Amino acid sequence: MKSDAVTKGMQQAPHRSLFNALGMTEEELNRPLVGIVSSYNEIVPGHMNLDKIVEAVKLGVAMAGGTPIVFPAIAVCDGIAMGHIGMKYSLVTRDLIADSTECMAQAHAFDALVMVPNCDKNVPGLLMAAARINVPTIFVSGGPMLAGRVKGQKRSLSSMFEAVGSYAAGTMSEEDVKEFENKVCPTCGSCSGMYTANSMNCLTEALGMGLGGNGTIPAVYSQRIKLAKKAGMQVMELLKNNIRPRDIMTEKAFMNALTVDMALGCSTNSMLHLPAIAHEAGVELNVDIANAISAKTPNLCHLAPAGPTYMEDLNEAGGVYAVMKELTKKDLLHTDLITVTGKTVGENIKDSVNRNPEVIRPVENPYSQTGGIAVLKGNLAPDSGVVKRSAVVPEMMKHEGPARVFDCEEDAIAAITGGKIVAGDVVVIRYEGPKGGPGMREMLNPTSAIAGMGLGSSVALITDGRFSGASRGASIGHVSPEAAVGGPIALVEEGDIIQIDIDANALNVKISDEEMAARKAKWQPRAPKVTTGYLARYEKMVTSGNRGAVLEIK
Repeated sequence: MKSDAVTKGMQQAPHRSLFNALGMTEEELNRPLVGIVSSYNEIVPGHMNLDKIVEAVKLGVAMAGGTPIVFPAIAVCDGIAMGHIGMKYSLVTRDLIADSTECMAQAHAFDALVMVPNCDKNVPGLLMAAARINVPTIFVSGGPMLAGRVKGQKRSLSSMFEAVGSYAAGTMSEEDVKEFENKVCPTCGSCSGMYTANSMNCLTEALGMGLGGNGTIPAVYSQRIKLAKKAGMQVMELLKNNIRPRDIMTEKAFMNALTVDMALGCSTNSMLHLPAIAHEAGVELNVDIANAISAKTPNLCHLAPAGPTYMEDLNEAGGVYAVMKELTKKDLLHTDLITVTGKTVGENIKDSVNRNPEVIRPVENPYSQTGGIAVLKGNLAPDSGVVKRSAVVPEMMKHEGPARVFDCEEDAIAAITGGKIVAGDVVVIRYEGPKGGPGMREMLNPTSAIAGMGLGSSVALITDGRFSGASRGASIGHVSPEAAVGGPIALVEEGDIIQIDIDANALNVKISDEEMAARKAKWQPRAPKVTTGYLARYEKMVTSGNRGAVLEIK
């Protein structure tokens, strides 16, 4: 056992004296030490129930013969961080979470780990840590929020942000906004649509790192507590059989995850997180492959914000396993891969049933024959740009219009809500990338303002930043190379004609190569926006969005 380094032998007597100080018995020290990584805090709605999940995991571990020991991981609420300097501190926590978990797990010689995350960056951060540490590990998340009900309709956080835009447009009263405010987020849990947190929790199932139901069982259901107990028990089976994250998170497992991603219509942030997790697992995952997978993968779900269904509906319809079972009808998944259940993908999903063909479309009747995410390229995005195709209205799949250029999110918001953006425009927000932000802020405020102002079917938005999973419309993010390193997005001028063709995976600006080169010759890099603290260190080490914004020592 790895924990023998701190529990066995005469040289470890000082270590045991410290365990004695913790009140641990000899019997506990003779069992495997299982670290439970708790993301519980009192500021993230998705995490306020994690204390109960952790207690259930502890019970499961103890029942199966392990000694559970809890230690913390941080988490930022993206919704609360949105639209101000706080959003610079969202993506960057992914690496803090991975690094601090590595430190705790290695320093204390844990034999196995149970990861208890729920929201946007701590799910991928802990998946990165799991791959890096590579001791037997299982994930059990806090679960999604139930949808709110406003005026008889299901609603979610994206509706709330769009309500603010509708108020600015004069189409919604202050009283209406207040009703949304009080009703769209009715319970604890990760926000109720297919946003980033729920996308990544669903992908833990697709990768094989979470038990069935991990992505979809609502946070307030007692079934979630039972799942946590089972996860605690199952990690002991993984330890007994020495099944480790890198045995599970193989190249084929990432292909499965990308395929399920396309079928579900997950957040574009998955195109940042999956390459970063793969990188830690020793798998190089180029986002270019996403289009090849998308071309053969039908989009089966239109969960909010793409449609009127929510995570609770997906759960009732059969969950992620039911989606995966549909995909096997077209032989789109590798079904022979081992998972944390100790069984293969095929064995896990063989009895799954699609209980609602309106929530999970059968493969014979998909929303579209191609997947929910597209990677675009062209002279504006030589490396890549990413769009959630399943959340784009048909009339915006191909669009051409004048660039309205802004060097930060705040200036764009002021223009949108001030009525200065009109139908046909292409809003360009730059210097918000991993280095330029720094921290690659999400652009839910401007996308929601565009939708709320009634421009969602006539205005596109392009950025080297990123989008919340709650964003919808022709919102193209992760444009690489970013403006801060002199990418073409830095060279766009007000009024340039931008061409978007999502079906053709193309993103271009209508200027000649000679004009682009002339502008490039005049371009000067900008001084860093932040020169002290963690963001300054992050800016020096972070790579481009098309590489997952991973950190590298130069």
